[in-house]
Amino acid sequence: MASSSPFPLLFVCLFLLFLLLHQPLFSNANLHKLRSLRPDFLSQSSTPPSNETPPPPPTHYFEVTRPIKLPKTTPCSHVVLRHDFGFTYGKSPVLATYTPPSHCSSYPKFSKIVLEWRATCKGRQFDRIFGVWLGGVELLRSCTAEPRATGIVWSVEKDITRYYSLLLKNQTLAVYLGNLVDKTYTGVYHVNVTLRFYPPEENFDRHGGKREDLVPGYDSWADLVLPISRNLPLNDGLWFEIENSTDFGFKELKIPQNVYRAVLEVYVSFHENDEFWYSNFPNEYIEANNLTGTPGNGPFREVLVSLDDDLVGSIWPFTVIYTGGVNPLLWRPITGIGSFNLPSYNIEITPFLGKVLDGKTHNIGFNVTNALNVWYIDANLHLWLDRHSVKTEGELLKHASLPLVISLVSNFSGFDGKFLTSLSRSIESTGWVKSSYGNITTNAIQDFYYSNTMVIGSDGNEQIVSQSIHFNDSVCANSQSSRVHPLKSLKKFTLFLYSDNLDQGNETYLSISNVTLGFDEKNSEGSFGFGFANSNLTNLQSGQGNILVKKNLVVRGLGSTQQVYSYNGSDLCYFRNISSSNYTILYDKVESKCSKTTESRRGFGLNRLWPFHARKVSLGSGLLENSNGD
Repeated sequence: MASSSPFPLLFVCLFLLFLLLHQPLFSNANLHKLRSLRPDFLSQSSTPPSNETPPPPPTHYFEVTRPIKLPKTTPCSHVVLRHDFGFTYGKSPVLATYTPPSHCSSYPKFSKIVLEWRATCKGRQFDRIFGVWLGGVELLRSCTAEPRATGIVWSVEKDITRYYSLLLKNQTLAVYLGNLVDKTYTGVYHVNVTLRFYPPEENFDRHGGKREDLVPGYDSWADLVLPISRNLPLNDGLWFEIENSTDFGFKELKIPQNVYRAVLEVYVSFHENDEFWYSNFPNEYIEANNLTGTPGNGPFREVLVSLDDDLVGSIWPFTVIYTGGVNPLLWRPITGIGSFNLPSYNIEITPFLGKVLDGKTHNIGFNVTNALNVWYIDANLHLWLDRHSVKTEGELLKHASLPLVISLVSNFSGFDGKFLTSLSRSIESTGWVKSSYGNITTNAIQDFYYSNTMVIGSDGNEQIVSQSIHFNDSVCANSQSSRVHPLKSLKKFTLFLYSDNLDQGNETYLSISNVTLGFDEKNSEGSFGFGFANSNLTNLQSGQGNILVKKNLVVRGLGSTQQVYSYNGSDLCYFRNISSSNYTILYDKVESKCSKTTESRRGFGLNRLWPFHARKVSLGSGLLENSNGD
């Protein structure tokens, strides 16, 4: 569930589970109900070997993603944190003093900077959300892997070159991982955080080595990155906690008066009653059936971003499923899309600079439509400064933020029914900024479309959710003589979820959870006089899981996952087709050549993903024929 809150002890979980098993099983509660099963389920994990046999190596968990394109130079490594996260819930983030890597031979010139999080754990533990901040700027939002008795290891690598200016100054590093350790939950996370600085190759220039008349703000990293997060000291993460639809988190700050471009990078994660927000029931259904303790407010969520209380952008987030979500066996060893490196979302706010270049205090804030507790949100404000002047000027020419267009159709009788939810929104802003680079007019557009179909059957025991989000951004910066920087990003987030509880008799039931996640993104970015850089990502993941429960105890379980990842970019191509079942890799095909073969095999790989509807019956019978396959 990737929460930083403490969990009940084992006997409390068993008691709650006992109560749940003697009540009608409602489909929306299935996902949350599995949380109570996890303590028992985890107790079925493999036991350590005896002294007579050598210990097996720890299991390697990983998220399928493309490798970072690195220069052909030897990196200079800088270990910034070593720490064992034991009982850290409700305590201050772990702090460390960061100093720039002046010992590196190429300092302060680097062409790539990579953060590596590497951790090991052994025993029993829940998934935990965590964050890494430098000077209050969030570098990484992630979820821990759930360990086993014989131990696990996992690592996350992230390109953090965009924080170049931040990394050249003395800062405070903060890491918050709220963990709880006692006689039941024994897992301690042993963590190393390392930064790798890659020297530039010959003829490298941080502005791309391009023509002198190129505006650097559109082909380089920001000159200043400001944190939009809570200030230390804290006994929690630096993120804002949004607990309901009226809750509002904000930060006051002053913007330097010589800024000519501004981009807000937003981090978002959802937990507790909104961990599975896309499956939440409409309130009318909950009220009609007198359900208690069932998360509601329907299946739509929207993160709204404001500047001085005016809406400047929105985020319709990807449905990240954490390493203990739906069915923990689905994510061993292949974790869910985005679970080890949660996506951040960029909002171009350059058109609004004319309102904030006055040297006065302004605020950037966040709230979430229909939110239940709890959402963790913060942001980084990337600013480009005009080094040739002390003050720029600008004006907002146009800002159109149309209200949500909503369509809701409900048709239910008792516990069974069908719900159709669709929404759309468009946000557009245009403004100019005058600097030493000229007068540049920026137009930014966000277009969103959302649809969710939810079917509830079998007297409330079965739930099917099919959801898609279209999240499109475009930015076009024009000077008086030419187009400086056209950018377009088309995203599509898809989710299919099937959950059911089947009575097997003899105080036994079978819990089935099947899920498909899709993350598709097409990007096109141009620079004046240098053409376009295009990329296309298709990332599809499918999992099927079962848990057999008898007399309040998990008897056994199965989890299988298949994933096809295909990326084709101007500088890198990467294809991977992989499948696992209960910790075992069944097949793994990797290609890194840009060719028609890669494109055609992408379709071949998708055909290998098992269709859900064809597996619903076989899943149940197959589980009963398998022994515990930890």
